[in-house]
Amino acid sequence: MSQQENVTLVRRHFEEIWNQRDAAACDELMATDFVENGAAPFQTQAPGRVSGPAAMRGTVHWLISQFPDLMYEIEAIVADGDLVVVRVRARGTNLGRLNGFLPASGKRFDYAQSHWFRVVEGQLAEHWANRDDLSAMLQLGVVTPPRIGALLRQMRSAIPRMLRHRRGSGPPAHG
Repeated sequence: MSQQENVTLVRRHFEEIWNQRDAAACDELMATDFVENGAAPFQTQAPGRVSGPAAMRGTVHWLISQFPDLMYEIEAIVADGDLVVVRVRARGTNLGRLNGFLPASGKRFDYAQSHWFRVVEGQLAEHWANRDDLSAMLQLGVVTPPRIGALLRQMRSAIPRMLRHRRGSGPPAHG
């Protein structure tokens, strides 16, 4: 396949599988012998070799059950040989139990992700992901930024140690 065909394949992945929720597209676009290198948040299973179509259907079901309005917007996409890199913006509202155990918050998220795909014989055969999961978790209220009181307590205990260290490691006193 040409680089342009590989780019089209990755565009179809996000448009058909994710945005249109077309589960049948998984069979066409995903290689059966697929290597997943990206770990999903909260997952205990290590990345590795999976059945591409089945794994993708499972991932879509898992995320859509938590974020039924999840959509991906492609912001940039480039190809080099059999590799395609895409930067996307993911947006959605948490209306289902987060990872199956946290109650739905009703909060929206909007954050950036980068995905790398390797294409083999016209199908997606390998995937790597870099996601800003911390931003999403902050927006959803799963984690909270440090509060000023906690920060001040940490500073109060750290400053005396820093000063002692600085005095001890500075130039010798003249006397």
